[in-house]
Amino acid sequence: MTRTREIKGTTTPQDKPAKPSSAIDTRIIYCGDNLDQLKNQPDGCIDLIYIDPPFNSNRNYEVFWGETKEKRSFEDRHASTQAYIEFMRPRCLELRRVLRNTGSFYYHCDWHASHYVKVMLDQVFSENNFQSEIIWKRYGAHSNSKGYGAVHDVILFYGGPDGVTFNRQFEPYDAQYIEERFRFSDPDGRRWAEQNLNNPAVRPNLTYPFMAKNEITYQPPANGWKYTRERMAALDAAGHLHYPKKPTGRLRLKSYLDEVPGVPISDVWTDISVIGGTSPERLGYPTQKPIALLDRIIKASSNPNNIVLDAFCGCGTALVAAQNLGRQWIGIDISPTACRVMAKRLRDTCGLKEDENLWRIGRGFVVRDLPWTAEQLRKIPPFEFENWAVIALGGIANRVKVGDMCIDGRIYPISAIPKKTDGELPFMDQWYPIQVKQKDKTGRPDIDSFEAMMMRENRILGFFVSFDYTKDAMTEIGAFFKRTGKIIKAITVRDILEGETAVKLI
Repeated sequence: MTRTREIKGTTTPQDKPAKPSSAIDTRIIYCGDNLDQLKNQPDGCIDLIYIDPPFNSNRNYEVFWGETKEKRSFEDRHASTQAYIEFMRPRCLELRRVLRNTGSFYYHCDWHASHYVKVMLDQVFSENNFQSEIIWKRYGAHSNSKGYGAVHDVILFYGGPDGVTFNRQFEPYDAQYIEERFRFSDPDGRRWAEQNLNNPAVRPNLTYPFMAKNEITYQPPANGWKYTRERMAALDAAGHLHYPKKPTGRLRLKSYLDEVPGVPISDVWTDISVIGGTSPERLGYPTQKPIALLDRIIKASSNPNNIVLDAFCGCGTALVAAQNLGRQWIGIDISPTACRVMAKRLRDTCGLKEDENLWRIGRGFVVRDLPWTAEQLRKIPPFEFENWAVIALGGIANRVKVGDMCIDGRIYPISAIPKKTDGELPFMDQWYPIQVKQKDKTGRPDIDSFEAMMMRENRILGFFVSFDYTKDAMTEIGAFFKRTGKIIKAITVRDILEGETAVKLI
């Protein structure tokens, strides 16, 4: 068994740790019910937990999954607020168990049940450990003819009983504040604001005359100076004192704009916008949160190499933010499609390789518990099966699931990636269609429909995925090639599971 041994601040190559964290497996996505997955984790192992569970809103959503643009509708599974809280309570109890006593917990919700969630979390984490109710203003305006427009989400922040990590965050000053506050400039253009050096209360030990480097002695204000003689001398040497024109004038402290971090972040966040329809960050998932939001939470409540857990991963924004900020992370989601989309996002956005061997030496990541057996794949919803198959082939799923004209996805060969021309990307018209059927045996009628689509779209190659095919279907695929020269690759689920698709994709 490999051991890590530190000697005078160095670690020898043979003692290199076998995984990113010695306490728990990280850089791992678990597919499954988070209640089951959390029970497998040890007590007090997580530094920061962020969850964004489905809201108890009784709304339908049209969901477009990431670059794969999966479209599907889903309804909140919780018929009532009570059912929602009963669903969340045991999960929050497990999350409290795995959180360190110095850890932080963020629960993201909206107005539908936030007050009920707060009462439940006070019971689970203790109301004494409640830190903040953060208001995130998502929209600038939201029309509601019968009342006030709902433009915000609520993020409930709790800490462990032994305190929390908190790295204060700042936002830039707005232009008007800068104009009003930083009204002065040095000859080199550096803007600064003046501050009073008077001590607000009487400090007899600070009532000394002060000779500045301009060799003028300034008499102390009535209550004394704000700083000690040594501190004043240091400020003078650093050019942070403003000398009045007259010796009888007031000495002032210069606060340079380029040396102040900005406005400390409060519990009302108005500077992070919801992801717009044209944002390059947009994956299409309606409750997708912007990277900037998770960046702020992770920076504030964790340090590099701390472990971040998101138990309702969705499209994986928290994992991407954690990876980019040098944190360890664990993700859990019940959707196989979500897990594959998360994996693709980590590969494409973070450049992190999904590789078991690299993961074992702390460099890659892995996805666990995906339904890799044919029996399991037969049981998952059709849209999940379609996306599993398309992603497994390296394709992009079609956004339309009803009336998709026999196109469940597209494969873009490397040769189809266009070169930039005058700053624009030309349309990629070179693609191969994918059709997926969750059938034990696909018959000739389905193949006939796929052939008609290939003729209509003028595609020379297409891929069909099913558990198996009838003899008539395979015969028709051969006859279609003889008639038209167009190729249909009939791929089975077994081919995908056994890694045989590489040969058939050629």
